[in-house]
Amino acid sequence: MSESPTPTLPVTFRPGRTRAVLLTVGLVLFAVITAVALMLERLGPGERVSFVFTAALFLGVLVMLSRPKVVADDEGVTVVNITRTRRLAWAEILRVNLRPGDPWVFLDLSDGTSLPALGIQPGVAKEQAIRDAKALRALADSRGTGQDAD
Repeated sequence: MSESPTPTLPVTFRPGRTRAVLLTVGLVLFAVITAVALMLERLGPGERVSFVFTAALFLGVLVMLSRPKVVADDEGVTVVNITRTRRLAWAEILRVNLRPGDPWVFLDLSDGTSLPALGIQPGVAKEQAIRDAKALRALADSRGTGQDAD
């Protein structure tokens, strides 16, 4: 299989299908729970508010789960995971790994640690994740220290 060309920067990698499903489910769930709270005649105002508050909590969790992305630009990479964001210079990224069975890409960093990049995950769209990982690897190799920088 031929290598894909290095993408034009800036580029954003994110699990589009997973994000669409999470946001759709969250909005539908919020609408249904809110509608039920308004239609049930026996509920008092406090109970209705608690229903809507619970629906908002569910929506908030699903929105947080849909956050992950990896943004590459001329200066480096921004990894946005569920609750944390980390900015990396290209020189900090030694290797981009997506091994069979991995739930998402892992970035091997120059400080000896590994950073999960949840923005590229093969769960629902495996082929897209593989293409995205190869593109990010090509960018890291061309702009950073690359795989042979030990």
